[in-house]
Amino acid sequence: MKTKILYITPPPYRSFLKKDAELLKKYYKIRVIIFDKLSPPLIFKLFKGVLWADITFSWFADTHAFLAVLLSKLFRKKSIVVVGGYEVAKVPEIGYGALLNPKSARKVKYVLENADKVLAVSNFNKKEILEYMNLNNVKLVYNGVDITKFKPAIKKEDDLIITVAGRHPNIKLKGLDTFIKTARFLPEKKFVVIGLSKDLVNNLEKVSTSNVTFAGFLLGRDLIQYYQKAKVYCQLSYRESFGMALAEAMACGCIPVVTNRGALPEVVGETGFYVPYGDPRATAEAIKEALKSDKGKIARERIKSMFPLERRERDLIGIIEEIMGK
Repeated sequence: MKTKILYITPPPYRSFLKKDAELLKKYYKIRVIIFDKLSPPLIFKLFKGVLWADITFSWFADTHAFLAVLLSKLFRKKSIVVVGGYEVAKVPEIGYGALLNPKSARKVKYVLENADKVLAVSNFNKKEILEYMNLNNVKLVYNGVDITKFKPAIKKEDDLIITVAGRHPNIKLKGLDTFIKTARFLPEKKFVVIGLSKDLVNNLEKVSTSNVTFAGFLLGRDLIQYYQKAKVYCQLSYRESFGMALAEAMACGCIPVVTNRGALPEVVGETGFYVPYGDPRATAEAIKEALKSDKGKIARERIKSMFPLERRERDLIGIIEEIMGK
């Protein structure tokens, strides 16, 4: 009989989360739970799911993963948890990280100590986890990009620079303030911020120039079209544990301009341009160089060779078979 996996993730159900579920469905029986707000009906659904499953697979070591690992141990099921980065971060200077909150930190500690496998999405992420706790159940499994979906299409717009954030990002973490200030040095170029809630957009519009546009929260084809049109993608973060939007943009032929922090050099390698964190003038100069370069092709090739979906699929299947003793 096929192994049964309960796949649990918080919203939004982004493309890389869906893709993991699709990969697993090729080999196993899957039930998916989008764990939104903590509620009795959702806890009951999780309880039933754990009883049904052989393995729980949780994305992000948050409350849903805590409950999944706890119930997995109670009912003698196996558990896998992917750590996204926030869970093992403690960055008080920008108010970022689950470890800043003692209650959240206790949940993270329980998850890391009791999951059968903890998956890191980058070497930087793995080091973060191991700095927090000395564990032997941590394994690196890089995120994967579907290069058949994220691919160049139309001709690039030579004056379009984009960055992507979630609905409610930490502005300092993502360097969105730097991105907006950079636009002042390049008034003839178009800067687009993708994502953000209306409240954040309203606040940032007050300090942005006329060449900055806020495109709202986009998924699927709408997001890919921006990747395909933009010549440059900026990830000006204080830190990143991988940078999924960055990798997707590179797969679409965008030239990356990034800070030399976290896992960003691990993703970009020699295919992009590096800038100091929080330096709009230096970022503007790097964007000028990027717009004149033809590194978009080698950026895509790096994603194709380093972070293919097939590699993640192979690694995930190997881990599942290992913990199931097959």
